[in-house]
Amino acid sequence: MAALIDFHTHLFSRAFFEALAQLSPQPGPNIDKIDRVARELSIEVPSSSHHDHLRRWMAEMERYGVQHMVSFASVPDEVDILTELMPRASGRISAFAVVDPRAKGAPGRARELLDSGFSGLLLFPAMHRFRLDGPELSAVLDVLEEDGAVALVHCGLLQIRVRDQFGIPREYDLSLANPLHLIPAADRHPRTRFVIPHFGAGMFRETLMAGAQCQNVYVDTSSSNSWTSTQESALRLADVFERALGVFGSQRILFGTDSCVFPRGWRHDVLVAQREALGACGLDARAKGHILHANAAQLLRLGAPLPATAKAPRIESRKS
Repeated sequence: MAALIDFHTHLFSRAFFEALAQLSPQPGPNIDKIDRVARELSIEVPSSSHHDHLRRWMAEMERYGVQHMVSFASVPDEVDILTELMPRASGRISAFAVVDPRAKGAPGRARELLDSGFSGLLLFPAMHRFRLDGPELSAVLDVLEEDGAVALVHCGLLQIRVRDQFGIPREYDLSLANPLHLIPAADRHPRTRFVIPHFGAGMFRETLMAGAQCQNVYVDTSSSNSWTSTQESALRLADVFERALGVFGSQRILFGTDSCVFPRGWRHDVLVAQREALGACGLDARAKGHILHANAAQLLRLGAPLPATAKAPRIESRKS
């Protein structure tokens, strides 16, 4: 089985649900809120044993042949958990943490995260209401630039069903999540690698433009990509890959699933759909390997870097 690196998963530990329950305006004890949301969404809330939760994810990786995965600390409460769990994962999990650049001491927090083993930061401009080309983010990116680290920047649509179920008000400003606003930041921080997840989550054209402008901008392929229904013209997943390949080549596209909860576990259905789409594009084995493994290995510094010739975007031979 070919090697797989999943660049986009969420830990969603018990601490994640407890943090959302704390933010929820709904009445009642937090434990009751958590139990109700779990029933309504048909999900399992992890036990308080974070080690058991890690073992469950590791078992999923073994089951589906996932060599390595990036796991997100989606709330600050999960940072210490991932810091503890990474050494227990036999080198098979890299961690990113959410950071609000507007928070006091955000650049120092970014430095602490990188020094403690995190590979990058997770940024939500729409949720935290900051400009991608603004001074708050620039100060945080200066820290990433020192290490040549990764910033995963959520652009486009932002729909977090579990937050909605807790009744947490949506105060997102999607106008702040335009990939075009990332261009000045990417130009000012050439050693930082910027990853736009979900092909831009509806801002697909803008994502392609940002990728055409900046060689240090990547995309990940994660989730079911239901955002395609918002586009002016109908897009199949194969069409999305075809157009992304035309701008990013196979060298700046990163496979991801957005796996996050049980009992669904690791999203093998996403892998199947994306492999079919890649097959429809007629990519050879080497190009598929870039997307499914090698690009992530390079960004996460898990192995040898790609050859210099792989940096320029190009379209591999594909079926007409």
